[in-house]
Amino acid sequence: MLTGRLCWVPLLLALGVGSGSGGGGGGGGSRQRRLLAAKVNKHKPWIETSYHGVITENNDTVILDPPLVALDKDAPVPFAGEICAFKIHGQELPFEAVVLNKTSGEGRLRAKSPIDCELQKEYTFIIQAYDCGAGPRETAWKKSHKAVVHIQVKDVNEFAPAFKEPAYRAVVTEGKIYDSILQVEAVDEDCSPQYSQICNYEIATTDVPFAIDRNGNIRNTEKLSYDKQHQYEILVTAYDCGQKPAAQDTLVQVDVKPVCKPGWQDWTKRIEYQPGSGSVPLFPDIHLETCDGAVSSIQITTELQTNYIGKGCDRETYSEKSLQKLCGASSGIIDLLPSPSAATNWTAGLLVDSSEMIFKFDGRQGAKIPDGVVPKNLTDQFTITMWMKHGPSPGVRAEKETILCNSDKTEMNRHHYALYVHNCRLVFLLRKDFDQADTFRPAEFHWKLDQICDKEWHYYVINVEFPVVTLYMDGATYEPYLVTNDWPIHPSHIAMQLTVGACWQGGEVTKPRFAQFFHGSLASLTIRPGKMDSQKVISCLQACKEGLDINSLESLGQGIKYHFNPSQSVLVMEGDDIGNINHALQKVSYINSRQFPTAGVRRLKVSSKVQCFGEDVCISIPDVDAYVMVLQAIEPQITLRGTDRFWRPAAQFESARGVILFPDIRIMSTIAKAEAPGDLKTTAPRSAVLEEMLHNLDFCDILVLGGDLDPRQECLELNHSELHQRHLDATNSTAGYSIYGVGSMSRYEQVLHHIRYRNWRPAALEARRFRIKCSELNGRYTSNEFNVEVGVLHEVRVSDKEHVSHLIVQPPFLQSVHHPESQSSIQRSSVVPSIATVVIIISVCMLVFVVAMGVYRVRIAHQHFTQEAEAAKEAEMDWDDSALTITVNPMEKHRAPGHGDEETEEEEEEEVEEDVSSGSSDSDDSDEEEEEGVGRGRRGQGGARQAQLEWDDSTLPY
Repeated sequence: MLTGRLCWVPLLLALGVGSGSGGGGGGGGSRQRRLLAAKVNKHKPWIETSYHGVITENNDTVILDPPLVALDKDAPVPFAGEICAFKIHGQELPFEAVVLNKTSGEGRLRAKSPIDCELQKEYTFIIQAYDCGAGPRETAWKKSHKAVVHIQVKDVNEFAPAFKEPAYRAVVTEGKIYDSILQVEAVDEDCSPQYSQICNYEIATTDVPFAIDRNGNIRNTEKLSYDKQHQYEILVTAYDCGQKPAAQDTLVQVDVKPVCKPGWQDWTKRIEYQPGSGSVPLFPDIHLETCDGAVSSIQITTELQTNYIGKGCDRETYSEKSLQKLCGASSGIIDLLPSPSAATNWTAGLLVDSSEMIFKFDGRQGAKIPDGVVPKNLTDQFTITMWMKHGPSPGVRAEKETILCNSDKTEMNRHHYALYVHNCRLVFLLRKDFDQADTFRPAEFHWKLDQICDKEWHYYVINVEFPVVTLYMDGATYEPYLVTNDWPIHPSHIAMQLTVGACWQGGEVTKPRFAQFFHGSLASLTIRPGKMDSQKVISCLQACKEGLDINSLESLGQGIKYHFNPSQSVLVMEGDDIGNINHALQKVSYINSRQFPTAGVRRLKVSSKVQCFGEDVCISIPDVDAYVMVLQAIEPQITLRGTDRFWRPAAQFESARGVILFPDIRIMSTIAKAEAPGDLKTTAPRSAVLEEMLHNLDFCDILVLGGDLDPRQECLELNHSELHQRHLDATNSTAGYSIYGVGSMSRYEQVLHHIRYRNWRPAALEARRFRIKCSELNGRYTSNEFNVEVGVLHEVRVSDKEHVSHLIVQPPFLQSVHHPESQSSIQRSSVVPSIATVVIIISVCMLVFVVAMGVYRVRIAHQHFTQEAEAAKEAEMDWDDSALTITVNPMEKHRAPGHGDEETEEEEEEEVEEDVSSGSSDSDDSDEEEEEGVGRGRRGQGGARQAQLEWDDSTLPY
């Protein structure tokens, strides 16, 4: 082609084209050139028929193959042989073609705007070349043929892979290996296969038992366990073929589903119980999963295990006497294992759990019960009761383990009656004395029970109605399986020794000692001579205060059968409909009726037995093991309040009514609760709020301070009717008075208001002090020690020859009276002047006048006070002698008698109003009776006192 183009040059030179020489022939030369050009532009430009090009996106240069070059055979003729343009045919094409060199015909194809492969990957269009025509004005130009241009856009990896879903989730069954659990999928918006295809997936989370392939299929590499882990969370990323990672990983959750195992679902292992909550459901959402098993019927046994709480369960911890009284047992019970005290010191050396009064015997201990505690000769009717926890006897050859034994104290070794364990058999021995009928009689009664050696607490009652002996264990009746006869014991004068925990061997040994020791625990060992316990009393004494319950029996549904054991620790339910069984078990609850239950764990066990429709293999349901956590109750603070010091006339101590020791005593119990925050901005610590609560008491002990009572001249008294009508008992001794029995605080208040102190010889007595202390739950909660001091106001008998200055003799201990309600004290004192005789004689007239006026005013005030007391029937109206003191001091000027009496009356009226407001109704009744009795004594003694010019001690304190 170049050779053809060069051949035109000599021809043009020969014709003189393009020569600028010559003068006059310039104009003619131009015309000649135009004519020549018209004649020369005879050919069309020539280009290739097709082009293939590549352009990188976001670039403007197109690389064509072959290059864009146009040729014209008219070359080298100017204009005709030159290429002036390349034109592209098409609509809105983002390309343009430019001429780089007109002479050589070289051109370039370029993009007018950025090219996006994601919008269009290829372009095809038509291109033509145009020469420059016949002249500079590009007239008569010619165009080439049409050439096809095919351009391919080259992709750039500008987009990262993205997952179709932000998160994936799958559920698998434990214990299986899966080829594919699920498939994740990512896409790339790039246009080319290289960058738009995902070439690899990868798990970003480490240490997980999963793997993923190039197609996004996730599988587990080991068997999964529901017990080990319920759910797995893994992160997965993707890579395109350009190794560009995903912009954001995707989350894959794999839930492990346990293999369908029949059993109870949706129950809580720990159930909390707040004291006083009543009946609390144990499993409100529980239901049975049968895994589509065909079940014809199901039996559920719910067991509350409380054998490690107290004596087998949470029971009242009152003393045995109080419990017997509470259950309605007849009186006369003798506690053989009481709390150690000065009066019951035979249990002081035993191992004891004081909170529950449980005595532990380790095979080396025994206790001698003093003579006189139990009658020597029991009648044909008596009852022995006890709590016992006993295990298998140690050693190969089991020996007798004595619980209770009455044997000869010296010389011989005869057992008159005994209760012991031998080879896990309970044996009761009763040897009757010799009488007119010298014949064989039943002597040994044997019971063989598994419970005797199961190391659990059981309640035993041996009812003796000779010759019949019946055993009650946990409320159930058992007859002896073996009864052995023996000869009666011949009478002798040998003393007997009653022991607990071992038997006393007084004869046939060199030195008397204990033998046949007991191994185990005992509590509440009692004997009641002459009477037997009824079945109702026995059931009450061994009843548990906690157990299982059913909320709303009516809602159990049809077809549900249920049964409780006597202690309500085991509940059995049976039905044939799974839905009804689920509903019934949701109604089972725990209840504890004690106001202060024993805190701790109570284990729960639910076992199930299933029957299927005629199938040999039936589903097995695992047991449910849970527990109830009984929380600690808030401990109450028991407080005794009242008048702690007062005085009474000596005549009142000698009267039949005596002196009321606790006329206004008040028993209160409070619990401390945190005060709710009122202002959130305050930073001060929250104070505790005392909230009053009501509960029972089981005893109040009144102790005499400063030496025991002398029964020859003083005593504490209480009408038995006051006790019986309030179902309480009492014991009296020189050391004090003890009131016991389970009763409300108001009952104890009413009884204490009637405790009287009497002294037949008060002349030598100045004051007596007493201390009272009350308890709940056998000493678990005790009150403060409240001390009371009562003083004696002595009468002074004055003759005509005696000096007036000796009319009033103030006791040296007369000081202040402390009232705990008002927390104030009034100082009362008397000054006995020691003045010269002359001054005393001068003061006689004044003093006699003062005395006469004082007696008159005091009597008027007392009559008015008595009328008000009878009309209102209020609290104790006995004249409090501490309310008035007359001070006589001749050294001072005598004030007007009326003024001093008015002040005295005002003081008495104020104290009377305080007593009336704090006293109870029962105290009012007793105090009115006391006032009437004292009034009768006053009227009988009025004449003698007037004859002797004495003070009326019932109304005038000194």
